[in-house]
Amino acid sequence: MPRRTATSSPAGPRAAGPRAAAGTSEGAERPDYRVEALAKGLRILSLFDEKRPTWRVSDLATAAQLPMPTVYRVVMTLAAEGYLDHLPNGDYRPGVRTLTLGTAALRSLDLVAIATPRLRELGDRTGETVNLAVLSGDRVLYLIRLRNSDLVTANIQVGSTLPAVHTSIGKLLLAHLDEQDLAARITDASFAANSGPNAKLSLAELREELAAIRGQGWAMQDEELAYGLRSVAAPITSPDGRVLAGVNLAVQAQDWSSQRIVRELKPAVLAACADISALLSDANTGSL
Repeated sequence: MPRRTATSSPAGPRAAGPRAAAGTSEGAERPDYRVEALAKGLRILSLFDEKRPTWRVSDLATAAQLPMPTVYRVVMTLAAEGYLDHLPNGDYRPGVRTLTLGTAALRSLDLVAIATPRLRELGDRTGETVNLAVLSGDRVLYLIRLRNSDLVTANIQVGSTLPAVHTSIGKLLLAHLDEQDLAARITDASFAANSGPNAKLSLAELREELAAIRGQGWAMQDEELAYGLRSVAAPITSPDGRVLAGVNLAVQAQDWSSQRIVRELKPAVLAACADISALLSDANTGSL
């Protein structure tokens, strides 16, 4: 069983207890309830991401900067509890229980709860896939995905991330960053992922489009993420005008020309985002 440790002081751990228990001094130290074994387990779980979804125990030990025996015990515990799966080749990947934790966290967000009914209406009315995402570094993180049956990007799910520079939501959110934040987030590596035939290849190429997006208030992706995929995105804003997230409709390029998307789908996305922004304002959730 993990031991609870107390904050140490020059007189040793035992001396810290009475001061904290008394609670009469404004500067009194409080005991540290940090469980080191749990902290190490969380550190190891945080190493799994979309860029590297599987790990060997030896590589985890190196990346986490922890002793191999410690990492082995932590991994065995996480696997026994269903948070890691052991693959036939010896690698480990996140298990089903980590997905339930992530889903619970996402669904607790006011933004997701408020936006979902309106986005379901948008999907039902258009018959197309609806996504809501936020910016995470140089990628977009999907918080809502309501997918129709024939979209080509079937592998994208809630919790997935994609390069912001190749997506309509990503470009929309990047367009509203200040120059310093944009330059810090977007590097040459941001453009290195596989992309579609019309993808921009550098920030210099993308800047003019970002300026246009900022002015017009919506963004398009025209086979930049993948061949055969187009989308149009609009922003969800806070009462003070900050862009909190983006929503898009993603469609098959063979069914929707760019002109038809702008004519028929853009107004629908803009209207849905305006409704959600108003609902957020009414619910006093502008701090999201």
